[in-house]
Amino acid sequence: MKKKYEVLFKPYTFNNGVEIKNRLVVAPLTIYDSGKNGELTPTARNFWRDRFRGFGMYIMPFTNVAPSGIGFESPNAFDESSLATLQEYVKIAHEQGAKIVMQLAHSGYKAKKWMTKGHPVVSPTGDSRGHARTMTGTEVKQMVANFANAAELGLRAGMDGVEIQGSNGWLIEQFFAGNINHRNDEWGGSFAGRLKFPLAIIDAIDEVRKKYNRPDFIIGYRFSPERPRQGFTMEDTLSLVDELVKKPLQYLHISLLGFYSHPRRGADKKLTRMQVYHERISGKLPLIGVGSLKTADQILEAYNTGWADLIAVGWAVMLNPNLIDLIKNDHEDQIETSFNWKHAAHYRYTPAMLQAEHDHLDMAIHNPRPVRKN
Repeated sequence: MKKKYEVLFKPYTFNNGVEIKNRLVVAPLTIYDSGKNGELTPTARNFWRDRFRGFGMYIMPFTNVAPSGIGFESPNAFDESSLATLQEYVKIAHEQGAKIVMQLAHSGYKAKKWMTKGHPVVSPTGDSRGHARTMTGTEVKQMVANFANAAELGLRAGMDGVEIQGSNGWLIEQFFAGNINHRNDEWGGSFAGRLKFPLAIIDAIDEVRKKYNRPDFIIGYRFSPERPRQGFTMEDTLSLVDELVKKPLQYLHISLLGFYSHPRRGADKKLTRMQVYHERISGKLPLIGVGSLKTADQILEAYNTGWADLIAVGWAVMLNPNLIDLIKNDHEDQIETSFNWKHAAHYRYTPAMLQAEHDHLDMAIHNPRPVRKN
């Protein structure tokens, strides 16, 4: 391995004393491949095989905390019947030498009625189309309990921790978003009301950790920086971060398409979003950075900015099942950065992922972008 990459392989210790062996994290990859009860399939097992060997931590994909939240093929953490699958994920990760953190999530109004096992689609505020109905106050409290129950199942299954999915338009973010949450009870209305649901989930999961006397159980939180159409800007999420750093979390994980993207509203547009949050967090919690980092040098350059304590990679892991080996064995020039149908067998994609690539290719052929003239 070239000396310049050694900095990526330094251990990191969280504030609860848990050490991960390096600064590299597998981002939560959506592979649209689970059985009817959320179990691993042969194609999913083949995809995950040795894919995160060499990484410090693996964030498990979107894991449903309640049947009403299923929006696509994904693992479940509902009750005792989920334990075997969660234990299998733990075994896969630990055999590859990586810590495993389960991402806890609920789709809210994005859930699919034909997938929710007879449960109604719910959201903070129902929609005019009648697809989702407004949750009652009792249901909101039960949903907080569902997140805690899922965390407990993960802990019992041997997970090293959980990540609360508070980004990308899913249920937690729906409560946070002012243009979606129109409630006038304690779970909405004011900014403080819209913060209550995510903060209550953190507290409930921390109680699970205390119940089992497991301070070593990691709790992370993922957030989107801004979604003006949904009713929040970076000014709002900076205020959210101010509250999150007061909580017993081990890390924050930002959701970005581009590591060097700039704010649209609510922050200094001359700075990158990563810079803004790094400065606001001010070392109180580690920040996981992410965003279109496809090569070893791009990963290194992002880390060397100092804006992120850990770097999560997604696309590079999807296209390079042996990413860490390529870096460590001086073959970083062989890292693939775009899908190549000739190498499809090497990627070990699930059928749904291959279909998505096929659809993308078909769209590019039939709807080519116009050539831009200077």
